[in-house]
Amino acid sequence: MGHRSYLIKRGLSTIPMFVGLSVLIFTLARVIPGRPARLALGPRASDEAVQNLRDQMGLDKPLWEQYFDYVGGVVQGDLGQSLISNRNVATDLLEYFPATFELTTLAMILAIFVGVPLGVIAGQHKDRWPDNASRLFSFFNVSLPPFWAGILLQLAVAFQLGWLPATGRVGDVSPMPVETTGLLLVDSLLAFNVPALISSSQHLILPAITLSLAPIADIARMTRSSFIEEYDKDYVEGLRTHGIPERLIAYKYVLRRSFASTLTIIGLDYGFLLGSAFVVEIVFSWPGMASYGVEAILQKDINAMVGVTLVVGASFLLVNFVVDVLYGVFDPRVWHEGDSQ
Repeated sequence: MGHRSYLIKRGLSTIPMFVGLSVLIFTLARVIPGRPARLALGPRASDEAVQNLRDQMGLDKPLWEQYFDYVGGVVQGDLGQSLISNRNVATDLLEYFPATFELTTLAMILAIFVGVPLGVIAGQHKDRWPDNASRLFSFFNVSLPPFWAGILLQLAVAFQLGWLPATGRVGDVSPMPVETTGLLLVDSLLAFNVPALISSSQHLILPAITLSLAPIADIARMTRSSFIEEYDKDYVEGLRTHGIPERLIAYKYVLRRSFASTLTIIGLDYGFLLGSAFVVEIVFSWPGMASYGVEAILQKDINAMVGVTLVVGASFLLVNFVVDVLYGVFDPRVWHEGDSQ
């Protein structure tokens, strides 16, 4: 099996998963208790007005017919109307998703750049003080609730030291860069807007650090265990006898061969961050999709609930597809899996 066949096979395998996810999410959103039309119009709305809204939303149709109507709209970019904002859910998500994507992506990059070296150092010094310190650090990160870590960082770094802003996505900058991608860092770079770039970077640091703590621990622990397993193999001793520096052995040979397990954790953690960033977004008043999703759940805004969940699910599948591709980059034997079958 070549590169192209491998990619096509992996890409096609995500389609039934996405269809199954959409059926599950749509069904759950429709069967949960509550009267979304009544909630949207308020307690003083007449029964006639409520019934008219139910007709507009198609809530009186059979569930299977509602699903196919919804899928037909999704194909055309229509995710239905939000009962809260009275706009198309797709429009709302285009507004909120870039902020969440920017935050979670930076948090994951930070987690990789800290967690992987931490795991390698721990693996190289198994059962010695660097290993114990790394495990203690990982345990501390996992045990610390994100909202508590965020509040501590705000108190220490923002309020006590005054180094970074405590809340928001950008400060009082004028003019703001023209919105091209919705990612403030990228748009600031494209517009060569240095004040906006500095301000958005400063606002991003604390929430990104908060969100990255748990993934740092996961990545460090997985890197350590897979690194130790690979580090004990005979070829490593052979590389040493040829005079190859220990750092080169660790990062070029051992880490590359043992990185597949860490990639799996990175993919899972990234998908988890996209769906669970709401705590950090609320603490830092971050205008992202997670807080929009929480509001949708509280208000029984079923179109917004389904839209948010679908976007998170699709992002999760996309990340896992990228991880599958990276498996082949780190271990070319994956490209040819199934050839012998």
